[in-house]
Amino acid sequence: MKTFKNWLLSGLLFLVVGTAFSQGKITGTITDGQGSLPGANVAIKGTKIGASADFDGKFSINSTVSTGELVLSFIGFEPKTIKFSVAQGGTQNLGNIVLISNSNELSEIVVVGRGIIDLAKDRKTAIAVSTIKAEEIQAKIGASDVVQSLVNTPSVYVAGQAGGYGDSRISVRGFAQDNTAFLLNGQPINGMEDGKMYWSNWSGMADIASIIQIQRGLGSSKLAISSVGGTVNFVTKATDKKQGGFASFGQANDNYFKSTIAYNTGMSKSGWGTSVLFSHWQGDGYNDGTKGQGQNYFISVGYKANDRHSFNFILTGAPQTHDQNYGKRLSDFEKYGRKYNNNWGTLNGEYLSAVGNYYHKPVANLNWDFDISDKSSLSTVLYASWGRGGSVGTVGSIKRTATDNVDFDATVAANLASTTGASTGALRNSVNNHAWYGMVTNFKTELTENIDFNMGLDLRTYTGTHFRQLTNLLGADYYLDKYNVNIPNNKIYETNTNNPWAVLSNTASVENRYSWDYDETINYGGFFSQIEYAKDNFSAFFQGAVSNQSHVRFDRYAYLPADAESEKVNNVGYNVKAGGSYKLGQNSSFYVNTGYYSRQPYHDNIYLNFGNEVNPLTKNEKVIGLEAGYSFKSQFLSGSINAYRTSWKDRVTTSSNEVDNDLQYTTNEGVEQLHSGLELDFVAKPFSRLDISGFASVGDYHYVGDAVKTVRDSDRNILSSSRVDVDGGKVGDAAQVTIGLGFKYEIATRFSIDADWRNYEKLYANVGSVKNNVELPSYDLVDTGLSYKMLTGKDKNRSVVFRVNVNNLFDEIYVSELTTNIAANPGDVVINGLNANNKGYYGFGRTWNASMRFNF
Repeated sequence: MKTFKNWLLSGLLFLVVGTAFSQGKITGTITDGQGSLPGANVAIKGTKIGASADFDGKFSINSTVSTGELVLSFIGFEPKTIKFSVAQGGTQNLGNIVLISNSNELSEIVVVGRGIIDLAKDRKTAIAVSTIKAEEIQAKIGASDVVQSLVNTPSVYVAGQAGGYGDSRISVRGFAQDNTAFLLNGQPINGMEDGKMYWSNWSGMADIASIIQIQRGLGSSKLAISSVGGTVNFVTKATDKKQGGFASFGQANDNYFKSTIAYNTGMSKSGWGTSVLFSHWQGDGYNDGTKGQGQNYFISVGYKANDRHSFNFILTGAPQTHDQNYGKRLSDFEKYGRKYNNNWGTLNGEYLSAVGNYYHKPVANLNWDFDISDKSSLSTVLYASWGRGGSVGTVGSIKRTATDNVDFDATVAANLASTTGASTGALRNSVNNHAWYGMVTNFKTELTENIDFNMGLDLRTYTGTHFRQLTNLLGADYYLDKYNVNIPNNKIYETNTNNPWAVLSNTASVENRYSWDYDETINYGGFFSQIEYAKDNFSAFFQGAVSNQSHVRFDRYAYLPADAESEKVNNVGYNVKAGGSYKLGQNSSFYVNTGYYSRQPYHDNIYLNFGNEVNPLTKNEKVIGLEAGYSFKSQFLSGSINAYRTSWKDRVTTSSNEVDNDLQYTTNEGVEQLHSGLELDFVAKPFSRLDISGFASVGDYHYVGDAVKTVRDSDRNILSSSRVDVDGGKVGDAAQVTIGLGFKYEIATRFSIDADWRNYEKLYANVGSVKNNVELPSYDLVDTGLSYKMLTGKDKNRSVVFRVNVNNLFDEIYVSELTTNIAANPGDVVINGLNANNKGYYGFGRTWNASMRFNF
């Protein structure tokens, strides 16, 4: 028996040792092609043996077999299977393994301007960030503006502002879009004069965007800009590596139709490639009298000279025209219906709108990426844009029908009855042209194994030209302009077009401009630098930037030649940021960032009353930001929690309000705002066919102290000026509490359904800085859609994709409650279209769109 036991123990020991020696080790690093994927799952196919990647994406797994297959997976990415062959007791390193996002194949795109696009991946120290990829943008936008793709993001509020195509607005952490930085392939695109964004000018962005990344708060921008709310990066498609293309067709409510065609030549052996896209859209608009139409063109030419130098030239533009819906009473909606709009009528039986917008802004940029060495690189973009267009409106007395619609025929009759031949009412354009040229360059190097250094320049020159011109005299012989100091009692006979293609070369001559005619020239130079230390689980950075802005104004209308040029104003601004992050094990990390901005005022706040007189009250705005956050990433769940506090002093706010058929502007100077809040967002994959996402943000945005309030009429004349107490008043125009939940479920292979629910609360009137603001009731929105992808060949890129969306599935809005709440509290808030001053437009309503895309 003892002998048998010895043999048994010896046999077991032999098996254990033999098994141990038969094991091999497989290692590697899992990335998305740009950064690591911590928590990614690794499993040996057909076994229960598995492991997870650490925070740097590295994994190590022991195999009891010498050959087999590894299955790698991560939430939001396509699973990948890789064969392995490892010797007994040996180690096989599979190197870097790239997983492809299941929402966008970024690896198929030549990414240009790598050093200046400012994606969060470019810095190891964490920030509050959300990224939306091309497939999600194209699937859910439909007939909406591109910013609609950001609605499922914490502390982001997107709504309408003029009732027409492209009339959206966005706020981040309670700050309006003139206080959020928007970048296109690394170039700044906020208006140089006032920082505002007009999304109708960028209606083609949804077609050409590769990704959109929103960095809330301090962000990781490599420009000398002081974005208070955050930074939104639009990264366009560049020259595609593969030959192919697509054609798509879409329809939506109210006779909306869109067609798009695109083709890529692929990259030739000599390193050249070209991608082109063209689209056309048109529709009647949800509201009555809000027709629109436009095009989008995109041309990208890439050239890879060698392993160190690559170039990409992009030309894009989105000429468009759309009618708008301003100045409605809630009682009008209740009387005439939610689509009511009185800004249009008929002339000789043909539809004609009195209010609208037209614009064409070609944008060109040339990117150069230079890999100087394994440790150093230089990225540069030269860019230019030429904006031509403006707003459509009326001048003089315009007749109205019984329903308060425009009566063009009656207006023509009144003009024909004039004994002088002068117009009593006409149509006009308020023209806002510009020419903008700039350069952004960034140099990056690894000083040591643990220290990266960045430095760069941001140079811009901008000239904006503003005037009014006539488009239709409505039967009159001429329009009499009495206020041009250089041409007294000027009779204007000329009329001009608002065709967005023709305006590239057709505008009114100087003697045929009226009401105002001036130029604004702004020159900007900024320097940026950043140093970052990263080792093991810790990283820290320090960033600094300084910039100078010069302003001058030249007025041909209100001043004689000797006084036409204003005093030149120079303002120096700067910002400093610092922060650090620490990895807590394989799946978690924590960060703290802080920053201080001394931000120059916008051009429109420097000169008083839109004249040449310099405003003595304007000075640099002071911004102090503090934020902290925690993030978690694993195979089945990823999420983050962020807290922030932003103090903004010495700022200038301006709002507009219609009074007795005249637009009045209210400016508050010396204002301080304090914004603080908490944010949560997550993505979960409880099982293979289901994705769940959600977000929540709770904020407190209010004014501190008092302000100087100035009211001006539409001709910019001062009506009143006073000091007011605004302490504790709520900041309006952005919901301070938002909650959202969404899902995507794959019913069958390549056939899925998705839905998103959002709730908005603590939304206050947009009346500038006031102490007692009116709160509007909370509301909910639900969007849903179906997608199906049918393969048409062995290549998965050859396919037909079908998509149907229904937006605002439950579209009830509490008009009666709104009317009750605002009766004694006039204001100017827009809740997707309803103003708290009892005027605005109705932007809610159930809408739908369907599309079909052929990939070839």
